[in-house]
Amino acid sequence: MARLISLVERGGPPARQVGRLTFPRSGNAYTVGITGAPGAGKSTLADGLIRLVRAAGQEVGVLAIDPSSPFSGGAILGDRVRMQDHAVDPGVFIRSMATRGHLGGLALATPEAVRVLDAAGFPLVLIETVGVGQVEVEIAGEADTTVVVVNPGWGDAVQANKAGLLEAADIFVINKADRPGAKETARDLEMMLMMTQDLGEWTPPILTAVATTGAGVDEVWEAVGRHRVFLDQAGLLARRRTSRLESEVRAIVSSRLEQHAYQACRGEEFQGLLSQVAARQLDPYAAAEQVLRTPGGEG
Repeated sequence: MARLISLVERGGPPARQVGRLTFPRSGNAYTVGITGAPGAGKSTLADGLIRLVRAAGQEVGVLAIDPSSPFSGGAILGDRVRMQDHAVDPGVFIRSMATRGHLGGLALATPEAVRVLDAAGFPLVLIETVGVGQVEVEIAGEADTTVVVVNPGWGDAVQANKAGLLEAADIFVINKADRPGAKETARDLEMMLMMTQDLGEWTPPILTAVATTGAGVDEVWEAVGRHRVFLDQAGLLARRRTSRLESEVRAIVSSRLEQHAYQACRGEEFQGLLSQVAARQLDPYAAAEQVLRTPGGEG
């Protein structure tokens, strides 16, 4: 599995071959995304969830996503080291992923890596992201259930980040709830949810936890189970997964067209067009239209 995910990360024809082989054998694993600000305790919470899952006799795969570091892959982060306690457990597979130049980046590599774990027979896959940038929130938000982890006193940051996080969150967890400000953070989240339109039939629960001691982790896992039951009973799980596949196909098409565009904007002919633009003989839009009319320019 480690070698297959490495191929997926690198992209190219070998990754395509992996994708062709795993796709027909996937679609069974339940995915849980865990996102939130760096230092919120996502890895510690994930560690607690892994322990609960393993105590129930279930196997689990974990993808720890770090777009920022192609060198460490996030593996040296303190919280994530805790998850290595499970490294000798054959029922747990943990892998850090970084961009590593995959065509389209992590947004395209992550679902392929999930399918590797899915095809290998893992019934549950946890996807943990390091930060709360657009890429990280999108990746975590592509899971069946998305858990957003915040800390007490995060009110101002909640206001700054609420658009992406509120849309992604199925469950809010106020971690480190033994610190001052937990009640105020819960109140802020509740007010934000009250002002949010189109929440649908599911209102994200706001839970508290102290993941370092294990307090509240059981409740988080129970909430994941309730959300899964809700999706099944409402017929939304299949709809969500179809929507994700649609988004993935669109992203692949967009990435391929972007690559074609870069290829078209090279060579002597393109440099000639640039010279005309620089000399004000041709405007940029007219130059772009000429590139697109060039054989191969439309990809």
